Amino acid sequence: MSGKPIQTRIEGRVLEVTLDRPKANAIDLVTSREMGEVFRGFRDDPELRVAIVTGGGEKFFCAGWDLKAAAAGDAVDGDYGVGGFGGLQELRGLNKPVIAAVNGICCGGGLEVALCADIILAADHATFALPEIRSGTVADAASVKLPKRIPYHIAMEMLLTGRWLDAQEAARWGLVNRIHPAAELMREARELAALLASGPPLVQAAIKEIVREAEDMKFQDAMNRITKCQFPTVETLYDSEDQLEGAKAFAERRDPVWKGK
Repeated sequence: MSGKPIQTRIEGRVLEVTLDRPKANAIDLVTSREMGEVFRGFRDDPELRVAIVTGGGEKFFCAGWDLKAAAAGDAVDGDYGVGGFGGLQELRGLNKPVIAAVNGICCGGGLEVALCADIILAADHATFALPEIRSGTVADAASVKLPKRIPYHIAMEMLLTGRWLDAQEAARWGLVNRIHPAAELMREARELAALLASGPPLVQAAIKEIVREAEDMKFQDAMNRITKCQFPTVETLYDSEDQLEGAKAFAERRDPVWKGK
């Protein structure tokens, strides 16, 4: 531990963000605001294409809201920063892939942070829960997101009882993409991030915006907006050099060179 709650590392076009607050990597207001600044910087930096978020140590990914900080005066409705809780919850316009590498206990607000990622990889010893109901509070963001990600009745059981899932059950219900031995988790996350970073960033941005904005639309309404280029990222893509480069590379049977413009 370096004394800093957030550790960052850049490798090529990939940003790694490690929540490092022993013992449980819980998030207080100060940490949440710092995470928001980090992820806003990632969103706005054209040189960065993919982010990995993980926890320090081997036991906890993140235990969520820091109850000790709350007892010391942190208000539950306080200033979480630009991205909301954990820097990702309400960060607008984040059109780059985010990978969560869940390296241990992932509960409460920690699970809500993981749910903000596009892809979730888990160590084989990771566990998942929403224990808020046992302390008389509500997992608000998870109540919105989780029933849309996994079967409704499983999500409701987690929310209403606080029961835990191990990594294998989490994968069975589609909460995580893949499980890896703990010693291999970050290597697998970095390999996946490198693959994503080599892809067409304008296409990835368009995918993320369409998925996000179309979530509550009727299918035909969403398709009409795409066809009319009413999503800004789609309009940018169709007017880009990358769009032409993709076609040329296919015709010339070579790997495309993406410029992100």
